[in-house]
Amino acid sequence: MTKSNLDLVNECDVFPYPSTPEHTSLLSTLYTLLSSSGTPIGYLTEPVFTALAKTPIKIKGELEVSRTNRTILAFQQASEPERSAAVAATVSHWRSNSTFAVLKGWRDELYPVYGPGNELLFSVERSASCLFGVVTYGVHLTAYVRVPEEEASFGIKIWVPRRSKTKQTYPSMLDNTVAGGMATGETPLECVIRECDEEASLPEEVVRKGVKAHGTVTYCYIREARAGGETGLVQPECQYIYDLELPRDVVCKPNDSEVEEFYLWTVEEIQEALKRGEFKPNCSLVMLDFFVRWGVLTKENEKDYEEIVRRLHRDLEFPGPHKKE
Repeated sequence: MTKSNLDLVNECDVFPYPSTPEHTSLLSTLYTLLSSSGTPIGYLTEPVFTALAKTPIKIKGELEVSRTNRTILAFQQASEPERSAAVAATVSHWRSNSTFAVLKGWRDELYPVYGPGNELLFSVERSASCLFGVVTYGVHLTAYVRVPEEEASFGIKIWVPRRSKTKQTYPSMLDNTVAGGMATGETPLECVIRECDEEASLPEEVVRKGVKAHGTVTYCYIREARAGGETGLVQPECQYIYDLELPRDVVCKPNDSEVEEFYLWTVEEIQEALKRGEFKPNCSLVMLDFFVRWGVLTKENEKDYEEIVRRLHRDLEFPGPHKKE
């Protein structure tokens, strides 16, 4: 079935919007994780709440639960290192007990979780972040080359990678040229330079010279089977967006096991792949954002333009650096 651009948005920005009956209904099935100030910072499903409640206090620390309000106050140790240690001990306990399948994708990478003043509350193992439903951060870069207008519309061709068939998440699907998660303490620029080398063999000097930041794309996903592990986990994300114009003689090549191959495609070839549903869901959104900025997607040729643009930049409900954007 051919997918519309709005279909692609709906497949990624899944979590219902506030002040809707669907939002109220879904919240009634989740637990809201609170910071010490009472600020919501994440959503837990019932199975995750149950696992957290059963985890020994000596591992996780004290837990305050309101079943009426469906809220959880956890990881309230005095300092960030102590909170991070408690989170690490908790998810390691779950991993050693095979509590959640998603932890089979353990990455030994730490993601930051922020409080209401954008302070670092604690860090959490990347593969476990979705269990707590906290906002995670990443970078997505679209690399392109200029070509004559008669060779390709809009005068560009875009580098598109196919994910490895052995990847635990979304194997063999199409991706943005370069994409990756931001670790605790890493800046977006540092992250995109690292990922350009790791995933596309792009030299640092080429990236630094030509990369251009274009704000963020934000959405709230609910994990499904292709993401690997448990389904129904809430995953709010903020992606820092970059474009990179490459010379014709610079070729994107796989430099790790995550990418199978790269294609240099026209806008139309990418549009057809999007319609076929070949792109990883959040990569579809980043591609649509690129098309909006380049005038490929306009009010004149897309009846759902306003809704699409609004939902590419969703106001996430939890605190963090994305609130500055």
